[in-house]
Amino acid sequence: MKAEALRDLSMDELNKKVLDLKEELFNLRFQMATGQLENPMQLKQVRKDIARAKTVIREREIAGDLD
Repeated sequence: MKAEALRDLSMDELNKKVLDLKEELFNLRFQMATGQLENPMQLKQVRKDIARAKTVIREREIAGDLD
């Protein structure tokens, strides 16, 4: 997911997105541990998406835009 798409979301939607991505990361790690994960690069991509979302949240906190 691109940072521009994340910037269009509200704070509530961003927080929900982070929770959903963390749940997806948990599931991917579980699949990795059980040997069922077909594409290990998904782990890297989901971690980066979480970081992007948290970066946008932090940018808004610094700017004082907590709508």
